[in-house]
Amino acid sequence: MSVFSNFLITIRGAFKGHEITVILSVVVIILATVFSNIFIAVRSFFEAGGPVLWGILFVTIIMWTLIVERFWFFHYVLPQRINDISHEWQLKKINRTWSSNMIRNELISQVSVETHRFILTIETMMQILPLLGLLGTVVGMIGVFDVMTFFGTGNARLMASGVSQATIPTMAGLVAALSGLYIANLLKRTADDQVNKLADLLIREESR
Repeated sequence: MSVFSNFLITIRGAFKGHEITVILSVVVIILATVFSNIFIAVRSFFEAGGPVLWGILFVTIIMWTLIVERFWFFHYVLPQRINDISHEWQLKKINRTWSSNMIRNELISQVSVETHRFILTIETMMQILPLLGLLGTVVGMIGVFDVMTFFGTGNARLMASGVSQATIPTMAGLVAALSGLYIANLLKRTADDQVNKLADLLIREESR
């Protein structure tokens, strides 16, 4: 027991004054281990799913980049844009005339185009993702048939690899598409609501 106590005292003395460095080193080692395990798991997943998974990943990244851009627009850009349009409307309006209606409709149309930008692209990518998963299924089944052609049904390991390539892309495509389904509908409703609110605002200001 005394030997162990002396060992602890020696270790404590060696690291005295360097506690922060030791803690940071331990944290870095833990994070490196975690990220290494995640990288190995992701690499194994993509190797099992085949090359179509990279296409699904690419489309998913683009889709979510556009989704984030739309949220940024609605929360930070659009309010200032509406304020600028309201100020512009105050300068240009001609009460209850044909010209006034045309100017108001033009301003509303501009905001409508800006708020609905990229939403159709997002919805298109949501429709493409399951098709890419189906493509992965076809590619995987072709691999299974090739194995059966050359080795018959006796090589279960190679057949299992083809089955993985046939099922994993389908799952990945469906999950990626479902991840953006609610968000795309939310963005579309938000765009419509903002355009309607702007139209009501300009009509109220015209009647003043």
